[in-house]
Amino acid sequence: MEILQYGFMQRALLASLMVGLAAPAVGVFLVQRRLSLLGDGLGHVALTGVAIGVLTSTVPVGTALVAAVLGAVLIELIRARGRTSGDVALAVLFYGGIAGGVVLLSLAPRGQATNLDAYLFGAITTTSTSDVVVFGVITLVVLAVVWFLGQRLYAVSDDEEYARAVGLPVLALNVVLAVLVASTVVLSMRVVGLLLISALMIVPSAVAQAVARSFRQTVYLACGVGLVVSVSGTAASYYTGTPSGGTIVLLAIAVFLVVTTVVALREATARRRHQRRADVHAAHPHEHGPGCGHPPVPHGDHVDYDHDGHLHAPHRTGGGVHYDEHGEHAAPRPAAGQAGRP
Repeated sequence: MEILQYGFMQRALLASLMVGLAAPAVGVFLVQRRLSLLGDGLGHVALTGVAIGVLTSTVPVGTALVAAVLGAVLIELIRARGRTSGDVALAVLFYGGIAGGVVLLSLAPRGQATNLDAYLFGAITTTSTSDVVVFGVITLVVLAVVWFLGQRLYAVSDDEEYARAVGLPVLALNVVLAVLVASTVVLSMRVVGLLLISALMIVPSAVAQAVARSFRQTVYLACGVGLVVSVSGTAASYYTGTPSGGTIVLLAIAVFLVVTTVVALREATARRRHQRRADVHAAHPHEHGPGCGHPPVPHGDHVDYDHDGHLHAPHRTGGGVHYDEHGEHAAPRPAAGQAGRP
């Protein structure tokens, strides 16, 4: 493939693969806790870290990681120990982070902040080999922690009071989750940008929740969706010349809209089918039995009767008769000349 002939695209696709796996793996816990905007808040704190890196001529990824982790720990301590509610603490973190980044960048020598757009909106094609190594380490740590502490993190995310009652270290687990979010934000900022990172953490998780039947399935499916949209969005951005971050997020939103529409149509169809069956059960002008005009169909220890393609079994309860439907179209239609139905 043409896209794989270039080293910068090989690094970009590898980075998108890692981000596509790690971001939804952490995002499912945020969706469960109803803290979908935490990624945005820590993204703005990471902006302050990037500004510190630019101002001090050090590695912005490293300073962003330190700033995001400190901010994550701080917000959990405020939420757990202080009187400030979680949403207020998140708002303070949100605005304080972006204000700190703006002020610090204004102090940097002219020309040093020209690459800021790469962190705000993503510039995956500028990913270096050292970035890939750092991203690989962060991805392995994030996935390993989710693998070993996933059940405990889920318990705390689902019901903190219950988790505390059964003896789980709630504060420590919340801090671990916050640090995972901070690490994922820094991992993803070169791929989708600090302003869009929360979307890659949340949207694949929302898609998975719409169709999965267990939390384990939700995690696996969210990671699968994240992987597909990240790699596909990166490849599409190469051919279309569009920003990688925006392309990945728009693709994820398109998948979300398609899946939720299909699920809604399927549920509506199931409701209509259930209502039709209920109407059939409620409208019997006679009791099924020998000679009623409906073909008998032996079924285990009783006999069903084919009523317009539906198998009905009469049961007498409390002096009345009700009918259970056991299947559809399992009996042959009456031949011509057979006794008509009432």
